[in-house]
Amino acid sequence: MQRLGMVSLVVRDYDEALAFYVGKLGFTLVEDSFVPEQNKRWVVIEPPGAGSPAGGQGAKLLLARGANEHQQSRIGDQTGGRVFLFLYTDDFWRDFNSYKAQGVEFVREPSEMPYGTVAVFKDLYGTQWDLVQLRSANP
Repeated sequence: MQRLGMVSLVVRDYDEALAFYVGKLGFTLVEDSFVPEQNKRWVVIEPPGAGSPAGGQGAKLLLARGANEHQQSRIGDQTGGRVFLFLYTDDFWRDFNSYKAQGVEFVREPSEMPYGTVAVFKDLYGTQWDLVQLRSANP
């Protein structure tokens, strides 16, 4: 058995990224440790409820500060403008309304698709995310 454990998301600054993901989206901070050998932090977050047994132990995000010009050039555009990450929710309208109230920018308004309800939002750097409530447990 295999599962996706973590995805790296290149960010400009750890604290501003935490303010957005934890402060606005309600993600949980899993770990924030300094790595002196590399002069960086190991910052791991996960969506609310993802770490609980009912949450299914989904993949976590490693917030990776861009360490050089090449990495920094990818911040906000890691997929060339395509949606990069898919955030599944058990209550689309709760999260959509909460994010809107927090000032999160939606670039595609909610729509009903055969697989569920979806809208596209941008994170603080412009990375596009799908917010999705699936019609069934399987995507």
